[in-house]
Amino acid sequence: MIKTKELPMQRALERTREPPVRTDFLPFNLPDIGEAEIEEVVRTLRSGWITTGPKTKEFEKLFREYVGCGHAIAVSSCTAGLHLALVANGIGEGDEVITTPLTFCATANVIVHQGAIPVFADVREDDLNIDPEEIEGKISPRTKAIIPVHLAGRPCAMDEILRIAREHGLLVIEDAAHAVGAKYRGRMIGSIGDVTAFSFYATKNLTTAEGGMVTTDDAKLAERMRLLSLHGISRDAWKRYSANGSWYYEVLEAGYKYNMTDIQASLGIHQLRRLEEFIRIRRRYAEMYTSAFEEMPEIIAPSLEVEPGSRHAWHLYTIRIVKGALRIDRAQFIEELRAENIGASVHFIPLHLQPYYRDHYGYKKGDFPVAEAAYEGLVSLPLYTTMTEEDVQDVIRAVKRIVARNRRKGC
Repeated sequence: MIKTKELPMQRALERTREPPVRTDFLPFNLPDIGEAEIEEVVRTLRSGWITTGPKTKEFEKLFREYVGCGHAIAVSSCTAGLHLALVANGIGEGDEVITTPLTFCATANVIVHQGAIPVFADVREDDLNIDPEEIEGKISPRTKAIIPVHLAGRPCAMDEILRIAREHGLLVIEDAAHAVGAKYRGRMIGSIGDVTAFSFYATKNLTTAEGGMVTTDDAKLAERMRLLSLHGISRDAWKRYSANGSWYYEVLEAGYKYNMTDIQASLGIHQLRRLEEFIRIRRRYAEMYTSAFEEMPEIIAPSLEVEPGSRHAWHLYTIRIVKGALRIDRAQFIEELRAENIGASVHFIPLHLQPYYRDHYGYKKGDFPVAEAAYEGLVSLPLYTTMTEEDVQDVIRAVKRIVARNRRKGC
């Protein structure tokens, strides 16, 4: 009798009991490599041509058609693409290049490599992309270019940036490391600025393990970047070991070793074919996250809305912890996520706070208050296509548990 009476209560408790903490670790990111990619790489290995060759050319063609640009040059990294853009445009000693402090160090490092000066402009509070109004205030007679960074895959305000650039005779070199597949007002990222550099690093929406692409509509600029990307040796020198090639070549410039291999391109060909599906999945997971977090006052979730005709690529899903809302700081928050078997990261530590840029250019804390305030609470949560919806729910539950047990009274 007693046992029978207790059963309904036991079932009710079981229905309301929170699922347990996951027992296996969910990494911050994992690549999504399918059988088609693996088979293509194997075919390339068996072909005997594994470095820059026909597969690289095919990948460039497919990418050019996808983006809708005039020229696409496959390179060893996004960093290489950015560097080529600066070199090919003659940016050098004493020139100034405006960019955001809220980016990976490569964006500014390539400016330094040219003997130019990185000039940071603060970000907008809503999307954390570079603020066009801040750009205008940083322009000097020595300014030669602007490098906007499409942070997390959300396009910058390109029309405003392009207007400023044209008024002042400046180049626009887009850092689209996060933004393959993103759109801005009906145009694909990669077909808007003077040059755009993409990353295909292991964590990106489209991966070739390492690698990147640089795009432009300027034929002369494309020819020079291609020349510089392979030691500065004469055009199509990669063919010299083919049946129709020649042993003779000329070094036309002191170039770099920035070429992509056919092994990498074999991955890229099939990753590109899957990219639209990848972005669709990422957006669905972002919607799940934002729906779960939008009623939590302690968390600022990224907006799902973009301008008409635009598309967020959702490379990253970054939340911001509201300052003072929790009894723990961001570092402790990430440690508690780890204790729940959830990986996380931070994108990014503002560059003006890094020792090199602080010591060499005199930047200091307080110079870029919007970027700094955002950084203090930024947490990037797992977002990738090999996750399941249950994985996403595990992350959501973990965040909610951490917030619940660390919420300040009265908040």
